[in-house]
Amino acid sequence: MTAVDFSAFVDELATLSGAAILPFFRSSLAAIDKSNGGVFDPVTEADRASEAVMRKRIRDVFPDHGIVGEEFGSDKEDAEFVWVLDPIDGTKAFISGLPLWGTLIGLKRHGAAAFGMMNQPYTKERFFGDGGKAVLRTPQGDRTLKTRACATLAEATLSCTSATMFNADELAAFQRVEKAARLTRFGYDCYAYCMVASGFIDVVIESNLKPYDVVALIPIIEGAGGVITTWDGGPATEGGQIIAAGDRRVHAEALKLLKGN
Repeated sequence: MTAVDFSAFVDELATLSGAAILPFFRSSLAAIDKSNGGVFDPVTEADRASEAVMRKRIRDVFPDHGIVGEEFGSDKEDAEFVWVLDPIDGTKAFISGLPLWGTLIGLKRHGAAAFGMMNQPYTKERFFGDGGKAVLRTPQGDRTLKTRACATLAEATLSCTSATMFNADELAAFQRVEKAARLTRFGYDCYAYCMVASGFIDVVIESNLKPYDVVALIPIIEGAGGVITTWDGGPATEGGQIIAAGDRRVHAEALKLLKGN
């Protein structure tokens, strides 16, 4: 069995989760701060409803598979297949009424990211990839995703959700890259990574990410011809300090600046 066999099931999960989320979007729902006094980290009933419906469907169809989710923790993490779920990546945008959020549905096989989808049910966009290809599906049809060529940071658009995710040393490293980039945009969460895959953003640099923030995005970025690693060039699967780029040349240049070279 290969990752591509799961594409129809991932579509089903996206449909179920979207139906659970949309009644809450731009409504008067309350958000709970789960940061315990740190940086504001909201969670809503929409997050919980989305993850709950996906977990139930996975358990019904694939009872031997593991699940890692933001809201309800981990189960069978040592299984051959492990689903990695972020029901709403971009909750701060969600509670602000902005459509710059998405549901991340990732599948790992033997620890490697094998399939991923970012579903935005409000805009009816589904970005998905298996590492070999990436596609955007909309009501108008499917479009193959391809990153754009970008030889240097001087030509690049850089993105980061928020500078508050960095500690002091990380912020200094990010600002070295920002100084070299042509344009910097903030605030897009998972959407920025999908714009790298779509050829509109060249580099995303972030820190303090969890596996459920990134696993689903890896096959999309790589399937579109991009590269996504940690700041030291290692695998991005476990999160942490992450850099995604559409062109390996600009990825290499940004890595050097992050390291202070």
